[in-house]
Formats: sequence, C-alpha cells, structure tokens
Amino acid sequence: MKIRQTKPPSKDKTSEGGGFKQHTASRHEVLYNNKFQIKRRIKLFEIYNDVPVHIYFLAGIFLMCLLILIWIFLTEKGVVGEIFLPKPKDVFVELFKETKNGVLWIDIKASCYRILIGWLISTIFALPIGILMGCFRLFEGLFEPLIDVIRYMPAVAFIPLTILWLGVGDVQKFAIIFIGTFFQEVLMIMDNVKSVPREYIHVSYTLGLKKWEILWHVILRSALPKIWDTFRITIGWAWTYLVLAELVAADSGLGYRIMRAQRFLQTDVIILSLFVMGVLGLVTDYAFKISYNFLFPWKKKSQ
Repeated sequence: MKIRQTKPPSKDKTSEGGGFKQHTASRHEVLYNNKFQIKRRIKLFEIYNDVPVHIYFLAGIFLMCLLILIWIFLTEKGVVGEIFLPKPKDVFVELFKETKNGVLWIDIKASCYRILIGWLISTIFALPIGILMGCFRLFEGLFEPLIDVIRYMPAVAFIPLTILWLGVGDVQKFAIIFIGTFFQEVLMIMDNVKSVPREYIHVSYTLGLKKWEILWHVILRSALPKIWDTFRITIGWAWTYLVLAELVAADSGLGYRIMRAQRFLQTDVIILSLFVMGVLGLVTDYAFKISYNFLFPWKKKSQ
C-alpha cells in the first residue's frame, strides 16, 4: 500500500515579499529621518549658517545663567570670600536700596548724559574727517600721522592736562571720552569708506556724475551700513571710558559710585554698578542692531 505524500502548504510568496518590502521601506524611512535630524543638528555649527531666533537668544541666556550659578556656588560654599566677591543676594539688596532712595537713577542719568555728549562730539568730528581721509589720499596724509601718534597715548595720561585746561566740570569728562573714542573712530570710518568697490566709482563717472555727487550718492550711501556698525562699536568704547571720565571731581555717576565704593571695600556696590553699566551698554548695542535692520534691510538679506 503506497502512502500518498502530501506537500506542505506553500507560503504565499506575494505576501511574504510584500511584507519584506514594507519592512525594508519602513527601516529606510527611520534611517532617513534619523539622518535628517542629525543633519539639522549639525547645521547649527556650520560656518556662517543662520540659526532660529529662539536658539540664538536661548544660547545667550544659557551662558548668563550658567555664570550666575557658578557665582552662587563660589560664594555660598565659601570658595571666595565676600570681600572679594559678594553674594548675589547682597547685590540685589543693594539694587533695591539704591533704587528706593533714588541714588541709582541719579547716577544713571548723569552717566548717560556724559556718555551721549562725549560720543556725539567725537562722532561729529570723526565722520567728516574719516570720509575725507577715505576718499582723498591728501587728507589721509594730512591727518593720519597725527592721529596715529595720539591714539597710542593712554587717555588716563590726559587727565591732568584736561583738568588744567578745562577744569573739573562735565566738559573735562566729555574731553576724556572724546580722546578715548575719536582717534579710533575716525580711522574705522576711513576704512569703511575705502571698502566701497572702485567699480561703483568708475560706473558713476561713466554715467556723468560729478565728484561731490559720487561722494554723496555713491560712496557715502554704500559705506553707511558699515559706518553705522562703527558707531555701535565706538559707543561701547565710550562706556569703557566712563569710569576714567568720572575719576576726578565727580559727585554722581556710575563711575563715581565705583571709585567711591573702592575706598570702603564695598564690592557689592562695585558689582552692582558694573552690572548696570553692562545692561545699559547692552540696551545701546541692541538699539543700534535693531535700527541697522530697519535702516538697511537689504544688507540683512544679503548676509
């Protein structure tokens, strides 16, 4: 008797192949998504690559918070003595006290007034002289040797002379800020003007524009975005010369407050005044940046 052999049920090749293909496709999709996410993360570290605005601001906030945490750790654990570095809560107590009695507002008003006037005087002179030096070699040869000599002299060395010549009022403080700012600013403006492509000038002559029309309509307008950046940088330098300007015969101002606190080892007052100066400088810097984007929108798009 022959036993009839039955074949085992064959698998559905179509369904098996379809499942395999579906599994392979989903696997490739996962790998592609992971690869795409890695690429997105790496783009944050590409040269000249733009980043989202929230990441841009969060990065700065993260660093400041990290420094504050390190500050709290060093002072609370006693790693650094309070005479050298006060606790953050002591600085905030001093901030509340000076805000309540009005001393802080008087100091801020006096310092902002001196910074603004000193920087404006410097800019009023630096702008036309820097433009002339950038456009005409004659004016560059006329002014640059004298400017190069004076700009290497420390501004603090001029304090005795400015007191002798101008007294101890605000004019003397304007002069110190002017000396510390003008001689750098005028050379930066000269370089801004020189950065204008020569092709613009050649084309302007070809179109029949006159010399002063080229200077006003072509060179100045082309260099103005960089000149605006120079203004932003130099007003920051003016803030750094504030303490020096208020070193002698001042009765108000953030620099005066720092020098007075130094005599009595009031490090909390020193830290508070420095912090306020930094915040005011940051506000000034961002005011120039925002106005830059508003005044020169085409430069923002081209970067």
